[in-house]
Amino acid sequence: MITTIIAAVFIVGGLFFLTVSSIGIIRLPDFYSRTHGVSKAETLGSMLMLTGLAVYHGFEVASFKLILIMVFIFFASPTATHIIARAAFRAGLQPWVLMRKKENVFLTDKHNVSATEE
Repeated sequence: MITTIIAAVFIVGGLFFLTVSSIGIIRLPDFYSRTHGVSKAETLGSMLMLTGLAVYHGFEVASFKLILIMVFIFFASPTATHIIARAAFRAGLQPWVLMRKKENVFLTDKHNVSATEE
């Protein structure tokens, strides 16, 4: 009974993070933000889901296999996301920059640039 409740908590937590990940794909402004947000939330969500499944199964061969899958996801998902983002940057995809026009000064993330300097 108690292991079922603990497993349910892990599975619901994983479901929450996977939902946040899918909302992040829609709401975030550019490719780099989307890959960063989705990578973090998807890795945590899938690991929580697999942990919940391993707790639910108890000490069995299936739990050992789920733990091996978790270790693989822990290393492979962030590495793959980094490789994809790096390939996009090398291909020339520029990151999104917030620019506001205020008194002929464009505020970017790094520095202020006067409108006359451009």
